[in-house]
Amino acid sequence: MNRTRTHSWVDPSELAVATRATDGLVFSRLLASHRLGPMPMAATLGYTFTEADHGRVVFVGVPREVVCGPTGFVHGGFAAAMLDSAAGFAVHTTLPAGTGYTTLDLSVHHLRPITTETGPVRAVGTLLSRGRRTALARAELRDPMGRLLASAVSSCMLFPPEG
Repeated sequence: MNRTRTHSWVDPSELAVATRATDGLVFSRLLASHRLGPMPMAATLGYTFTEADHGRVVFVGVPREVVCGPTGFVHGGFAAAMLDSAAGFAVHTTLPAGTGYTTLDLSVHHLRPITTETGPVRAVGTLLSRGRRTALARAELRDPMGRLLASAVSSCMLFPPEG
């Protein structure tokens, strides 16, 4: 990968090449180890990929003022983005090399308000089911005391390698 950067995240085209060259678990572990650098979305919103196992991943983020709405609470999109990343990568860890995916739908339930005082939040994604063309995953977002802040269920469309 090109290590000469003008920005603080990895170029998405570089990530796309890397993900096609290896299976989803190996790629996810490379991202979680920070050897590839941060993903653009995560770097922008302030969360990081920290753990990857087959069918299970963890992202950690610190809500900052930049993700707050006009009421002073963290915008729901911050939680939704973390949950979408966690659910999607839980699916990704089970995919063979060259297989892509995208979110078909994401159903998010916000249960508690999040503020900049909440502290680090943790999104855990878990694979529920995977077929040839679709997969289903769940993700939960919790505060430092383990309280559930938001949860989501996501279905993903799988794209097998061409050829």
